[in-house]
Amino acid sequence: MEGRGGSTVSDIQTATAETNIPTSPTVVDATARKALLGSALGYAMDGFDLLILGFMLKAISKDLALTPAQGASFVTATLIGAVLGGFVFGMLSDRFGRVRVLTWTIVIFAVFTGLCAVAQGYWDLLFYRTVAGLGLGGEFGIGMALVAEAWPAAKRARASSYVGLGWQLGVLTAALVTPFLLPIIGWRGMFAVGILPAVAAYFIRHSLHEPEIFVAKVVQQRPKQSSLFLLVKDAETAKLSLGMVILCSVQNFGYYGVMIWLPNYLSSRFGFALTQSAMWTAVTIAGMAVGIFLFGHIADRIGRRPTFFSYMLGAAIMVTVYSRLTDPMELLVAGAVMGFFVNGMIGGYGALMSELFPTAARATAQNVLFNIGRGVGGFGPVVVGAIATAYSFEMAIGLLATLYVLDIIAMWLLIPERRGAELA
Repeated sequence: MEGRGGSTVSDIQTATAETNIPTSPTVVDATARKALLGSALGYAMDGFDLLILGFMLKAISKDLALTPAQGASFVTATLIGAVLGGFVFGMLSDRFGRVRVLTWTIVIFAVFTGLCAVAQGYWDLLFYRTVAGLGLGGEFGIGMALVAEAWPAAKRARASSYVGLGWQLGVLTAALVTPFLLPIIGWRGMFAVGILPAVAAYFIRHSLHEPEIFVAKVVQQRPKQSSLFLLVKDAETAKLSLGMVILCSVQNFGYYGVMIWLPNYLSSRFGFALTQSAMWTAVTIAGMAVGIFLFGHIADRIGRRPTFFSYMLGAAIMVTVYSRLTDPMELLVAGAVMGFFVNGMIGGYGALMSELFPTAARATAQNVLFNIGRGVGGFGPVVVGAIATAYSFEMAIGLLATLYVLDIIAMWLLIPERRGAELA
């Protein structure tokens, strides 16, 4: 079996032995930093790609003479591909290695994003977007597993949060550059630009070693059970998996509800143009970034559960408060505070799942459980929009707030505290 680039398992073991020098449990070495950079850049690519696609739908539909439903289907196809890719590449990563499979995902994404730039019609572009989504699907979970295994336990949550910041960086970059570049280079040129982060991530990852714990636990011991089976191997593990599915579903449901449904609804109902402006998006994303950054540091100091409880309660309160505001400046400031709590929790899932599941199933857990949540959360804008239309805006907001209460209950009953635990 090959490791990084064309290296064999023996090469990986030799490199690991050579670098196995006793260090302080809080020391972050160059390998750990490089793993973090590659994983965060990959997640930034994920956020950048999905947002520029949203910006480009109108231009693509006009150029290829597509209906609105056909244009929107490109986003759906990408998300479906991402969910499938999360399942497949998570399991492959637990069997063949983090670095190797991450390289596969980046190559798949780069090639098929490039093909999008030369698409001639609806069906070939739909196919390219679906396969590119497969590559994107492996990014979050495998990157989180790689970073968790490379960083010391005392700083594991903050490393996870730094990877989560990659998404915000990608989204913010897309929001800032797309309005300027799209009129100049067109949607085909934007797909070509989307390859650049993939190329950078590929070269960063190409020089990485497999984490020592992965080599020791998986390569040498060769687990016989499927990594997917290990997520439900007994009642206790199944309870952990159920808890993480609930947490990830609420996380994604709330994020898409806030970032997609709420601005559009406030704009159409009250005429709040600010909620659809680049300024509102930038300020809200900035609040999310601060929330993610602080989540990791707080979780490393006081524990995962207390930090999650605080953010969940803050999200429930801020979603309710935000819905009652009418002043544009208040909406701007409160949007940042709401973003802090609603998406700040994304900084903790990587560390939490890494500590809950064994090395032989760690990337599978990260990708499968999070992508199930992403699949459920993708319905957020549709569900809350339908409730707001059929009943009331207040009931839709109440649903979002209630979901965070469900989050608290699931964390309380199903998820134990594992701060600082050695990875199993």
